[in-house]
Amino acid sequence: MARNGSNNVKLLGTWGSPFALRAQVALHLKSVEHEYIEEADVLKSKSDLLVKSNPIHKKVPVLIHGDVSICESLNIVQYVDEAWPSKLSILPSNPQDRAFARFWAHFVDGKCFESIDAVAGAKDDAARMALAGNLMECLAALEEAFQKSSKGGDFFGGVNISYVDIACGAIVGPLSVIEAFSGVKFLSPDTTPGLLQWVDKFRDHEAVKPYMPTVAEYIEFAKKKFNV
Repeated sequence: MARNGSNNVKLLGTWGSPFALRAQVALHLKSVEHEYIEEADVLKSKSDLLVKSNPIHKKVPVLIHGDVSICESLNIVQYVDEAWPSKLSILPSNPQDRAFARFWAHFVDGKCFESIDAVAGAKDDAARMALAGNLMECLAALEEAFQKSSKGGDFFGGVNISYVDIACGAIVGPLSVIEAFSGVKFLSPDTTPGLLQWVDKFRDHEAVKPYMPTVAEYIEFAKKKFNV
């Protein structure tokens, strides 16, 4: 596949990070040649380059383009879309559609991840099941948004992966982990048929598959991380 000139582009990420995944997918979609630099364990040790390029939060992902550092995953996706214009746009051109996309991206990073973290951190099964209701409500809202925006296509953007797809893609890994540990199926043919099919299509997309771990890899990683 043809690649646009890198112009000294680097991406700092870490294996299995749902947020670094966003940046990787965006760079792939735009055919941007870049150097990927793995931050092995940002919880225990941070490289000098990471601290220098993201002195406020000191976390991945960070996109370094020449002398400029761009932080925060959704901000990186928007930057990549604008810095490397092409026929394939990640964000829609229509202002109303762009507002729709940004709203649901913020919904994912706010409500969805708050609910996922709450379920994952529950102390017992009773608390977990009570909190699971909030997550199911979030996924029901995403299902409605998918049905509205996909227009019969495989993705939120219709036939192509879009900004909302990349934003939502960040919850796919964490969802698979808490489903495995809790025994609760948060995505089902009855309540979220569109999202259930979307997950498979998203995982198999050529811009996603090289960078997203399998469900088994996510679960094994979580077991080691939390000594389960």
